[in-house]
Amino acid sequence: MPWQRQQFAVDPVAVGRSECEAWVGYYRRDWLRMLAGLLGMVRHGFGLGPFGNLKAAWHVLRGSQVWAPNPDNDPEAARRHMTRLFRMAKKAGRLGGDPRIAAELEVAWWRSHREHQHDPQVTEEDLITALVRLYCHVYQAQPADVRRAAELRSQAMALSDTWVAAGCHLDDPTLAQERLALEASYAALRDAQTSQNLVDL
Repeated sequence: MPWQRQQFAVDPVAVGRSECEAWVGYYRRDWLRMLAGLLGMVRHGFGLGPFGNLKAAWHVLRGSQVWAPNPDNDPEAARRHMTRLFRMAKKAGRLGGDPRIAAELEVAWWRSHREHQHDPQVTEEDLITALVRLYCHVYQAQPADVRRAAELRSQAMALSDTWVAAGCHLDDPTLAQERLALEASYAALRDAQTSQNLVDL
């Protein structure tokens, strides 16, 4: 029987805004700000209840913190924390796939993004491909259905990189463009999930 997500109304605008806030916190090393953004992402994206939302957001924060040092980070610890997030989301019926594989794919796109930042041989297409693989696994979707969402999220990352290079200023208008790209990405992902659920009926 095809996996189907339990009914939950994902808010792509709220999730996109929250992820933008989380990225701002990450790059400014403002961990409380990042946690607040992650909490919004989990609340509006998964809806795990007050305690579950906080616990899941905490695991993403810790995973991000152990990933953050470059080059002396801890990918294995990052995968452990992300496995716990995906396990919670799967138990609640929000995502499909194997939580451990999902965590590997999550950290794989983190790595792809970092390599894309520093190695010209790693292209934007490599980053998009990493995101498509993650989405296909956790949403049990076809690559063509989630590619647009991956492209938009990759665009948001490029805007984030531009913002970081310019000094991470909170009044930089690039942040507004980044937020809009993330909102559009999650709207495209929601549309892909809706189409998949209709096919499975």
